Amino acid sequence: MKINENEHIEYINNELKLIVSKAHTFGTDALLLADFASPSKKAAACDFGTGCGIIPFYWVREGLCKEIYTAEIQQNGYDQLCRSLELNSLDKIKPFNCDLRELPKEFPKGQFDVVTMNPPYTKANAGIESSEESAKIARHGITCSFDDVCTAASKLLKFGGRLCMCIRPERLFELTCAMQKVKIEPKRLRFVSQRDGLSPWLVLVEGKLGRNPGVIVEPELHIEGADGKESAEMLEIIGTYRKDGAG
Repeated sequence: MKINENEHIEYINNELKLIVSKAHTFGTDALLLADFASPSKKAAACDFGTGCGIIPFYWVREGLCKEIYTAEIQQNGYDQLCRSLELNSLDKIKPFNCDLRELPKEFPKGQFDVVTMNPPYTKANAGIESSEESAKIARHGITCSFDDVCTAASKLLKFGGRLCMCIRPERLFELTCAMQKVKIEPKRLRFVSQRDGLSPWLVLVEGKLGRNPGVIVEPELHIEGADGKESAEMLEIIGTYRKDGAG
């Protein structure tokens, strides 16, 4: 199995190996979203903009999902994930190299229980753009908007199916409006802060297709405890994930 010079292996547990690179890696937000969405063992799930594939790999580690489809618009990210799947002999994950706006043509309509996306945090033409093309796509929303994500999800989800995303808190109203345009009703929110007493830097959002209004705000999740170390909940989410090939 070829590992390129700018790549290395991250162990999701003692067996699962994920190829990551500078262009296609993952952070705490992706792990939190994977845990927040937590599909059932029999679920059909889809991860938009999957990048290196950390969200589907997390679900595989936890024994979740019957099948998982992934969509990645960048060819190098898609190729990287395909090599990770070959490395682990995984066939439950079905990768596609395509624009999520074209997914209703490619994927089975109305058959997914859960759709996830860890979207670009900045709107197109907002803020200082990254110089590298892969970073622009990942961080600045130049290839899709919240409306694009919600529209695609609404066509793929079953009635009552869930769209789960993580975003910056300042974009929460924008996302909930985009959801409601396509009859995905916001049903669950969870804010995330570094530690108790600090303002949230992330919010996890779940909407359900075709459901009635009414949202539950869950207790805030703290990345660190009072001692400055990872909180008990964060350690539980990370589980047996290990860095830099320590297996």
